[in-house]
Amino acid sequence: MSIDRQAVDHVALLARLALTPDERERLRDQLSAILEHINVISEADTSQVPATAHVLSIRTVMVADQVRPSFPREMLLENAPVCEEGYFRVRAVLEED
Repeated sequence: MSIDRQAVDHVALLARLALTPDERERLRDQLSAILEHINVISEADTSQVPATAHVLSIRTVMVADQVRPSFPREMLLENAPVCEEGYFRVRAVLEED
């Protein structure tokens, strides 16, 4: 499958690339070669491969939640640039005008 210059220009526009004419031609050749490789791969017989097959063994990495004590508030507030009445003091993000 060959890609025309319009397709290269469209991809360059989407990727916000400013290409020289030489780069356009090189990219056209490279993209055409990539599509040829994809066509070869698509011809592989996958009729005996289950749809859920995966090359890596998949296992869940989730662990059950465990209740444990948190850090003391005073220790955490020691690192705060400004604190007030036992809380972090932060600049207002949303202010009404």
